[in-house]
Amino acid sequence: MAIMITDECINCGACEPECPNTAIYEGGVEWTWSGGTDLKEVEIDGETIDGDAPQEPVSDEFYYIVTGKCTECMGFHEEPQCAAVCPVDCCVEDPDNRETEDELTAKKDWMHV
Repeated sequence: MAIMITDECINCGACEPECPNTAIYEGGVEWTWSGGTDLKEVEIDGETIDGDAPQEPVSDEFYYIVTGKCTECMGFHEEPQCAAVCPVDCCVEDPDNRETEDELTAKKDWMHV
């Protein structure tokens, strides 16, 4: 499953540089599919999106994780690095976005060609 950041986040930023997929962003900051990946374009709901096109922030208040880019560090580390460095334990499993190890590995391979 993907990791999410709860509203207990203290905005310390420790998690952001640890993400191998650049899936973590500061609150209010736009994100891109290409950031930290090899993606040039992405097809979502039948629409092709330029990988460099800015996307709306998921949160305006706290650091956030883009679910579509989170692989729980599969293929990079033994455990999610954001959770390992979070001083307040607010990087937790997202119960609404459960994925198998095979799905996470496939996502990693898709992003890092």
